[in-house]
Amino acid sequence: MQAVILAAGKGVRMRPLTYDIPKPMVKVAGKNLLEHKLDQLPESIGEVIMVVGYLGDQIINYFGREYQGKKITYVRQEELSGTGKALWLARGQIKGKFISLMGGDIYLRQDLEKCLEYDWAVLAQKVAGPARGGRIVFRSDGHLQEIIEGEHNHGHEHLMNTGVFVMEPEIFNYELVKLPGKEEWGLPQTLVQAAQDFDVKIVIASFWLPVTDVNDLKKAEQILKSVKS
Repeated sequence: MQAVILAAGKGVRMRPLTYDIPKPMVKVAGKNLLEHKLDQLPESIGEVIMVVGYLGDQIINYFGREYQGKKITYVRQEELSGTGKALWLARGQIKGKFISLMGGDIYLRQDLEKCLEYDWAVLAQKVAGPARGGRIVFRSDGHLQEIIEGEHNHGHEHLMNTGVFVMEPEIFNYELVKLPGKEEWGLPQTLVQAAQDFDVKIVIASFWLPVTDVNDLKKAEQILKSVKS
């Protein structure tokens, strides 16, 4: 099975660290973010497709064509135009059901394995209180209905999108959804279109460590070191 890692972004919110290195190569607790992610991939993943862009040669030169027995294939995203466009660049490499992950966040293998039990799935994290990002709305049968981006300020618990999706190649039959007011096309929004035709299982994460800025990086350092100890 294949995993697609979207690792092309500039990591603007993590500057000045990302002036000279791509965000997925930023180190935390002794490893870069990509190494943490690759170490958690299920054994059933035999090939990793990395979509690289900003300072992508650093990623290619560091990892080469293989990591711990898993083949690595690279796809370049020259124009940074959203996660949807990033995945679509890799469509020619996709051979069957696959899992897509964000390049900067840290996940647990057991959660990824749970997602792979389904043909279509999204990994969600329960968040209490105000939250920012993609809030998941589910149907009466518990499957995905909508992902609403933005600030969610009402106080009850939210289900937030972690950026992990399991999909079949049929996802590429759908037209990419353009984000309002941006020259970007979103993968979550496009998956919602597929959810009208397929049951997309919502899997609850036991652990998710989003790393978007320097404060997140400091938090991740503390958490990962405490886990090791």
